[in-house]
Amino acid sequence: MDTSQPLARVALVGDHDPAVVAHQGIPLALGLAAGDATPRLSWEWLHTSTLVGDIARSLADFDGVWCVPGSPYANIAGVLAAIRIARQGRLPFLGTCGGFQHALLEYAEAEWGVPSPAHAELDPTAANPVIAPLTCGLVEQTGEIRFEAGSRLLAIHGSPDAVEGYHCNYGLSPAYAARLDAGALRVAARDLAGEVRAVELAGHPFFVATLYQPERSGLAGQRHPLIAAFVQAVRAQASAAAPYWPTRVKISR
Repeated sequence: MDTSQPLARVALVGDHDPAVVAHQGIPLALGLAAGDATPRLSWEWLHTSTLVGDIARSLADFDGVWCVPGSPYANIAGVLAAIRIARQGRLPFLGTCGGFQHALLEYAEAEWGVPSPAHAELDPTAANPVIAPLTCGLVEQTGEIRFEAGSRLLAIHGSPDAVEGYHCNYGLSPAYAARLDAGALRVAARDLAGEVRAVELAGHPFFVATLYQPERSGLAGQRHPLIAAFVQAVRAQASAAAPYWPTRVKISR
């Protein structure tokens, strides 16, 4: 491979832990999705403790953001700011597991007008958390999901359903699920019980968040269509003109 080729760079936002199964799978999944196409794909782990000060500048050299599993994060405010920068700056974004939860927290505050939206894992006494305990935990579980008609995820997969793996006990509270019926953030996939398992942002080049962990496909040596689509969006961003970067990002927490 010609190392002089330009790079398409992904920021892996999260607190890297080599013992976490999803973290083991992410580089493998990205490598399988990237192949030998150009621009060459590279990625860098950004510990959330480093997301301070001018976070937009910290992300300016990247062409995509993946908010990875492993919450609670060391610096929640930094994670929410990175998600907001990707959303407002139209930077390709993928959030999985904890990334899904925090993408919803960021959107709830910014677009749904929920003041200081709560995550029940961090605030068990919260009266109306946006992220609440699942009725049935999904730690090291697999389950079938069904993609919503007309969704980007359906187009990406080319089939109406898939089986995916999880490692989580928290998801979107049913009390807030109806908010996805209107507005730009929409349901992209549900489980067989009808619970929200993925969302996507209409009008954004690529903004998808899943409660499940598609990166586990890398451990099985399988190329995952969602991660391949994310990589394609990152490469398109790298080949395009410089994105708009908001200079001030307000996060209440």
